[in-house]
Amino acid sequence: MGSFKPTIRALVMAAAMLAPLALLVAPSPAHASIRDTVNDLLDKVARIADPAAMAPAESGIRRPAAPLKAPELNPFQSALPEFNMPSLPSVAVAELPEPSVENPLKKMFCAEYARMRSGLAMFGDAKYWWARAQNLYARAKAPAENAVMVFEVTPRLKLGHVAVVTKIVSNREIRVDQANWQNHGEIDHSTPVLDVSKKNDWSQVRVWDIKSSQFGRVYPVSGFISQDLVRQADNE
Repeated sequence: MGSFKPTIRALVMAAAMLAPLALLVAPSPAHASIRDTVNDLLDKVARIADPAAMAPAESGIRRPAAPLKAPELNPFQSALPEFNMPSLPSVAVAELPEPSVENPLKKMFCAEYARMRSGLAMFGDAKYWWARAQNLYARAKAPAENAVMVFEVTPRLKLGHVAVVTKIVSNREIRVDQANWQNHGEIDHSTPVLDVSKKNDWSQVRVWDIKSSQFGRVYPVSGFISQDLVRQADNE
């Protein structure tokens, strides 16, 4: 700043010395250029000395205002607060697990697996379970969770078959866990079973085949066994 003031002072003195020349110059084209140069020099000196005084007067023409830039929001601030979010169900709907196969250390048969899973004190081949459950356990024609579905004897199921109901999907579909359905001593988890009977009485079903990814042949079913009758007797 110390060297800036002497520069202004020198410019002012030079303008003062040139000012008389601008008045004495004849109005010829050549002289006009000298006069214009002097006037420009005087304007620059005045603008440097007092910039506010040389600001152009406000005209009647209005220029469009520059668009305002919206302030940038923090991503956490832009999110809706919790109290503005729509309410959700208090109980989530569980998704059904995919059918899967478990290979146990020892070969598992359907009867021993169903007995272990259901807690029913039923022994012997699966084809005897329905008759032996009479007056001992509750027998029903409709499925219930944890009940044992009893298949009748067929050319493929010569000893019958039993499976444990794990999920009621609809009035025409359930999921079961079962053993040795593929005759390899394996355990099939969450196997879909469809009721294909005309009266929707679960007398005929089709079982999901995990190898071909489709439902297999039709199998006759005797019904479902559960422990309700035993529990009722214990409560009396």
